[in-house]
Amino acid sequence: MSDIITIADGAGGEKEDRLIKNYILRYFRKEDADIDVSLEHLDDSSVIRDIVFTTDSHTVKPLFFPGGDIGSLAVAGTVNDIAVMGAKPLALSAAFVIEEGFEKNRFEKVLESMKRTSEQAKVPIITGDTKVVEKGALQELIVNTSGIGVRTSLLDDNMKEVKRYRKFDTVWLLDSNLAPGDKIIVSGKVGEHGIALLSFREGYGFESKVSSDVAPINGLMEKVLRVGGIVAAKDPTRGGIANTLNELSEKSRVGILIDESEIPISDGVRAACEMLGIDALEIGNEGKVVLGVVKEKAEEVLKEIKKHPLGKDATIIGEVTENIKGVILETLIGGHRVLHKPIGDPIPRIC
Repeated sequence: MSDIITIADGAGGEKEDRLIKNYILRYFRKEDADIDVSLEHLDDSSVIRDIVFTTDSHTVKPLFFPGGDIGSLAVAGTVNDIAVMGAKPLALSAAFVIEEGFEKNRFEKVLESMKRTSEQAKVPIITGDTKVVEKGALQELIVNTSGIGVRTSLLDDNMKEVKRYRKFDTVWLLDSNLAPGDKIIVSGKVGEHGIALLSFREGYGFESKVSSDVAPINGLMEKVLRVGGIVAAKDPTRGGIANTLNELSEKSRVGILIDESEIPISDGVRAACEMLGIDALEIGNEGKVVLGVVKEKAEEVLKEIKKHPLGKDATIIGEVTENIKGVILETLIGGHRVLHKPIGDPIPRIC
């Protein structure tokens, strides 16, 4: 009997990595001089002829949750995938696969949310597609959003600032750009999106304390690029910052030392994770960014992030080093443990 695909194969982490590398890349790998950032890079977006392009399908359950819904999630998620490359998002597409029987008033709520979020991000939805399938073919609604963006002078000026302090050859913010000495910044409290969905879905009651952080971060990214010194940026969605830090470490071939005491976690998320026996660092986020910054600019970048509404809880959580392998967490009690890449997201269907 042949292997079958499971939920864990699409939940981020090691199992999804294997599915992509062992199957998808075998068929879509292509070398082309016009492609600056290819599928093989497995970054948040690809780049062809200085056009940044990304796509994402959203199957979140439930469709509506504390702090957002599938509409705001779809728009913000795609905008953020472009923004963390250092690009300016220009426009989005939106495609809907709707199960027969889905109420039109609920569909309209999704559309209103998408409109509101695209206006907040100042990125219009300009094209799309709609399909309706038989009842029972899927769970109510799937939304696909794709987006395009372009390089701006902000990114060029940022790269010039990086080169003042160390050798730097790439022209985009890539997962492979980290080097020893760089500082790691997270823009705010982690784990809120996943815990908000899980609590609302399962009826745990934590939704009274925790709301999703879903939000477009392109405005925040513009602010930090103006300061300069950014070498890498990544939105820690499925698999949380544990997955994000491991991807940065693997692709850059460096070690990352993280101070657990500096990681911002709300009391609500911490309490929920302790009760459920899950790790807040493995929980997905939808309105945060993890930054790699040259050490000489880290404090200035942090100060600028804290001025933004999405960054008031930002902290420097660690640094890049060549003295260790992988991601090591300096724990609250003074010990050290390996922060592994999750096998899959402990909370499925969050995006």
